[in-house]
Amino acid sequence: MSQSQTQTLPGKPFPEISRLNKLDWLLIALLSSFLGWLVYRSSVGIHYHWNWDKAFSLIFTPSKADELPYFFQGFIATIRLSMWGMLFAAILGVLLGLARRSPLTLLRLPAQAYIQLVRNIPPLVFVFIFYFFISSQLVPALGLENILRNYSHDINWLQDFLFGPAQLWENLFSGVLCVGLIAAAYIAEIVRSGIDAIARGQWEAADSLGLSRWDRFRFIIFPQALTGIVPPLAGQFISLVKDSSIISLISIQELTFVGSEIANSSGLIFEIWLLVGVGYLILCLGLSVLFSRLELHSQKHLQR
Repeated sequence: MSQSQTQTLPGKPFPEISRLNKLDWLLIALLSSFLGWLVYRSSVGIHYHWNWDKAFSLIFTPSKADELPYFFQGFIATIRLSMWGMLFAAILGVLLGLARRSPLTLLRLPAQAYIQLVRNIPPLVFVFIFYFFISSQLVPALGLENILRNYSHDINWLQDFLFGPAQLWENLFSGVLCVGLIAAAYIAEIVRSGIDAIARGQWEAADSLGLSRWDRFRFIIFPQALTGIVPPLAGQFISLVKDSSIISLISIQELTFVGSEIANSSGLIFEIWLLVGVGYLILCLGLSVLFSRLELHSQKHLQR
């Protein structure tokens, strides 16, 4: 019986479970036992009084009647920061990846220098350098601070979700630039390696059809490269969500910053940080499912 037939048998909604062998079950049992022992030792050794009722009350109770709870403001700020950071990193990363392959030295060398510089500097160090030495000069030069100071219009719910409060737009701008510039260096290498993986014969076939450079890339090269780019790109975007927690060190009120404030003010260190971890887990698992479906769709499109 083929694998596809096995997956469609009635009464077996989870065919992956039926494919587990004895060694798999043994490893699952050992891992479950280890996790149970770890939880037991933590509860016995730490002597910590868990107060989940107060923790849930803190994260679900808003400070004002017409506002979201502070915890969920940080959660949405993380989504906002990650979303704009992904968009900026994807655009810049693709441009850098193409410049990295350019025959023009004027384009190739600066792109290569930037990629090597960012990839060999710790993200935390890059954030401090960028925020205090570059962003502090860039924002005034763009006049963003004056625009925000004079902005007095109300914003609707969609603008509030996408951009947040107007008084925090400057922080959002700096945070998006920080995480986007870091991720773009890695995305550039993903794009470059994906294009380089295309067989030379594909390029020659495109040339023989008389296609222009843009049509050759759009119709032949990029669709094939996309199947190799999507999996590592998904991992990089998920890493961007997790790396956005570093931005809390420059006082941008995302989930880690908010969790730190709530934990320090309430004394519920373990409960709040576990809930912060659950928040990041929800975001990353959601992205993982989304990119898995996108990868499957791109593979089906290529097989047509």
